[in-house]
Amino acid sequence: MAQIPDRYRRAAIIGGTAWLPSKPRVRVRRRLLWSLQRSQARKANVVIVVHPKSGGTWLRVMLFRLFQRKYDLPARRVMKTDELQRYNQALPRFVVSNGHYSYEAAVREVLTREFSDDKRLILLARNPCDIAVSWYLQFTRRISPAKRELILHELRQPIDFKTISRWEFVMHPELGLPGLIDYHNQWAEFFAGRDNALIVRYEDLRAQTRATLQRITASLGELFSSEELDEAVEFASFDNLRRLEEANYFHNAGLRLQNRNDPSRYKVRRGKVGGFRDDFEPAQAEAMAAMVRERLNPILGYSGPDTLGMAAGSQRA
Repeated sequence: MAQIPDRYRRAAIIGGTAWLPSKPRVRVRRRLLWSLQRSQARKANVVIVVHPKSGGTWLRVMLFRLFQRKYDLPARRVMKTDELQRYNQALPRFVVSNGHYSYEAAVREVLTREFSDDKRLILLARNPCDIAVSWYLQFTRRISPAKRELILHELRQPIDFKTISRWEFVMHPELGLPGLIDYHNQWAEFFAGRDNALIVRYEDLRAQTRATLQRITASLGELFSSEELDEAVEFASFDNLRRLEEANYFHNAGLRLQNRNDPSRYKVRRGKVGGFRDDFEPAQAEAMAAMVRERLNPILGYSGPDTLGMAAGSQRA
């Protein structure tokens, strides 16, 4: 008997509860989506933990391109959960999640409370300062209304996403830089010492894309040729992803173009390493960098004066 794809289950939950008033809608959606996410995490062979705006889409596209070309799969729906395995039962089942906000915290519950040594775990980290800027734009302009509503409902310090300034958002203890540091610290601690876990830094993926991608695929038990790796890297390059977004090439809702005339609403926006310094006054940028140096777990390699080096990136936790 054919199983309903995960994306259809999620869409049914969101659409089937749209008529409810706000409070019961949030309560029901969180309960049902939590159950769905928990089921996905339990079934997954590979769990990729990545905060929004940390390069998760970029990595997914490269990995999907490798599998798609090698196994002759349909080309226009990038995997997030069961997509690859629905095409080919021999391929791994993924769950790509932040593992933190609202119902996505079910991933953390499954990994911490249940046996998970049989799964391949990948944490894609990024300098929280760079995440904070893009996360502000994502949260206030691109994120789906349903997901934003669920996150807002759980904040201990509520915000008005329509009026909050960039600096206020960045300094928010839950959504902003303090919360991003806590997020990375918690996951770094969980990954530490696990033979089945790999920590990868976005900065290293940018600096040595093919070598880092090869290290990731090797951790998944998949071997790809240099030519296949190079083609996937080129396919997922910034310029090509921007072209694909403008053409609405991918069928994934999260990769579709929202407003051609507003660069801040593009999914593929900038991806610059250290770009946060372009968006704030020098004193503000230095305060952000100092917070990261002082509070972030050094295993991630962002605590020294040169946070863009290769010291801790792409190594097993």
